[in-house]
Formats: sequence, structure tokens, C-alpha cells
Amino acid sequence: MSNDIAIRVSHLGKKYQLGGPQEKYLTLRDAMVNSLKAPFKQFHRAPPAEGFWALKDVSFDVEQGEVVGIIGRNGAGKSTLLKILSRITTPTEGTIELHGRVGSLLEVGTGFHPEMTGRENIFLNGSILGMKKTEIEQKFDEIVKFSEIDKFIDTPVKRYSSGMYVRLAFAVAAHMDTEILLVDEVLAVGDAQFQKKCLGKMGEVAKHGRTVLFVSHNMQAVRNLCTTGILIDHGTASEKNEAGIVIQNYLESLSTSKDNSDFDKMLNELPQDPVFKWEEIELRQNNITVYQTIENGSPLEIIIHYCVKQKTQGLRIFFDLCDTDDTLLFRSFHDEQNEGIPVMYPGHYSSFAVIPADLFSPLSYELRLFSTIFNERICNPVEGIRIPIHVERTGKTNSAYLSEPIRGKLAPFIAWTTVRENDQVRSSHKL
Repeated sequence: MSNDIAIRVSHLGKKYQLGGPQEKYLTLRDAMVNSLKAPFKQFHRAPPAEGFWALKDVSFDVEQGEVVGIIGRNGAGKSTLLKILSRITTPTEGTIELHGRVGSLLEVGTGFHPEMTGRENIFLNGSILGMKKTEIEQKFDEIVKFSEIDKFIDTPVKRYSSGMYVRLAFAVAAHMDTEILLVDEVLAVGDAQFQKKCLGKMGEVAKHGRTVLFVSHNMQAVRNLCTTGILIDHGTASEKNEAGIVIQNYLESLSTSKDNSDFDKMLNELPQDPVFKWEEIELRQNNITVYQTIENGSPLEIIIHYCVKQKTQGLRIFFDLCDTDDTLLFRSFHDEQNEGIPVMYPGHYSSFAVIPADLFSPLSYELRLFSTIFNERICNPVEGIRIPIHVERTGKTNSAYLSEPIRGKLAPFIAWTTVRENDQVRSSHKL
């Protein structure tokens, strides 16, 4: 074993039983009756309960001071992995080796006693983590200041809001002198300002040589905070790799672009139009074809291949971007920069459009593609070719999106510049 290894997971598996008979509390009379029935039990065996492997054959090493992002879909097994590492549950098979004290923040208020005050729970949590009272006292003021709930520190935590819970829970976990910190997706409970503060603290923790395992659906946070990543999919883990590569693999796994046969079939089965024929539609990001899942941190390229069957004037290709409420967010035509009504001759054409990075909010949308002959008709289909897309957050989003309850359908990150002008310059701006 290398002295630089903080966590070693070897062939880890966790199996849960689905259904099956439930054990009951037995009275003395029940025990006596059951003993008389014992010889006949073999004739009335209950069918074995169905098993479900939440994790299967997971192996990886984490070096000391490494910040590892654990990503994957809901139900993939990420939280189960952290619960095993934090000793909340035991594995069915395999082994784990932890070199150092472990602090964990898996759920809001984990390890807090509801009847105890915030002050008492800080000392309780520290003691559970193996810290001495003097160590906790040294960190106490710093923890309270970070949590920003100093007015309520002597109030029982059962009266705390979920936001106050997560503030105190994260403050305790991040400030305790543990060598390993496990953080699940709990920061979503806090407001935007506190989320930013927590991510900054985690970055500071990592710089001090502590090992961090961070589970999150926020790809931007994983990209900015983590040096490496692991993708969990249906209970199995990919090899640890650079965080950016793992994020890209995850986004690809969410997309159905690997099998677009249904989409191509739909184009081929459209009714014939005397002038126009759709041939191929492709969405690309980072030089990779995507279909249903994209990221907001990269430009989205829309590539449309089509055939013009006869000379025509006024043929236009355009798309609508709509939200899930069927609201049109914006429309864009392929000839936006042309003057006058264009004439197109028979042949094969390709039109390209690029939606810039950092425009989308991390929401679901529908891209609707149309072809039309100006002032005459919409070519088939009239309702447009509809492509659902879901956006994962990997780039910038403005603070209006992060603030509750304001959640814009689009979240462009607009660069502002503010300068201080002298009186002479300012007077020249007056009308």
C-alpha cells in the first residue's frame, strides 16, 4: 500500500433485497408454535426475495489531497457509494481502506440531534469524528461565522429551516480536521450566495491537502473544483480520469445520438414536397454529435442538409426554440444576413447555425425546424421537426437564474463594464 493513497476501493458491491417476507417481533407463544411447525417448514418455503445490486465490482484509488467528482444519473449508485465509505451502511462484497479521519455531509442535518442546539451539535459532530474538545473549541467561532446563524446557535436544530440546517452541517464538516471529506449533492438547498461560498471553501480545503469526494449534478462545479472524476452508471464505475473527460463521457451517455436510426427513419417517411426535401439534421458540440442532451458551456451547432428540387424564390430554413410550456423563446432564419428574397437553384445544400455558449438555462427545451416558401406555404411537416433537448450546466449562468424563485428560460452571461467618468466626460453624454 502506497503512503499516498487515502482511499482504496476493491471490487465493492452492495446488494439490496426487494420484497420478500418481513421479519416480525415474536412473542413466547409464537416461538413455541413455530418450533412445533419447524419439521414442516421445508414444504412451505417462501420464494427467495429478488436482489438488486446498487453497486457491482467497483474499484478505484484516491490519492491524498485529490479532489474527485462522482457523477452519474439519479439512481446510479453514487450516494450508496458515499454511505459505504462513511460507514453508514456495509458492503455486500469487496473491501474499502480509508487512511485518515472521514467527515461526511451526505444529507441535510445528518448526524444532528433535533433536540440539541446548534452549539451542542457542533460538539457532538466533532466528537463523532474523533476530535478532542479543545480542537472543537478552537474551530467553534470559525464554524459559527461561516454558517451565518450565530443568532440561532443556542436554538434547538429542530426549529431550523432546511437552509439553516445545511449551512451549519456544511460548516461543521468543512472546518473539522478530517483528512477525508465526503460531500453529496446537498448544497442545492442553500441559496446561490451560500452555494458559491461552500464551493470556495471546498476549493480551499483541497488546497490544504485534504482528500475530497464530491457527488454533484452540477457539471460546472465538478469541472471547476475537481481534478479527476469517476462516472457511476447502473452500479458500475468507469476508470478514474480527468474531470473534463469524465463529464464529456457522461453527457454522451445521456444522449441518444449513438442510435439515430429512428430520427433518420422519420425524415425519410415525411410526405413528399415538390420543392424541398430534408436529408439530414445534426446537432454538434465540441466536435461530437449530440441529440437529446447538451451542455450550456459550449456552443451548439445546428447542421441541416437538404435538397432543393427546382428553382424557387423565397425558400427559407429556420428554427424555433421553445420551452416546455410551448412558449417561443426566439426564432432564427438561415438568410438573416441576406438582403432581399434569395433565389435557390436545384441541388444539395447545407445550412449551419450556432447558438452561443452560456445562453441556455439548465432546463428542457424543444428545437423546432421548419422550411417555408416566403408568403406561400410551410413545407412538410407544418408543425416542424421537433427535437427535445435537455441542457446540463457546464458553463456560466447569470445570478438571476441561480436566485430563487427567479429562473429565466434563458440565462445569458452578459459581460458588463463599469467605469468612473470625470465630470467633463459625463457632461458630453448629456442630450
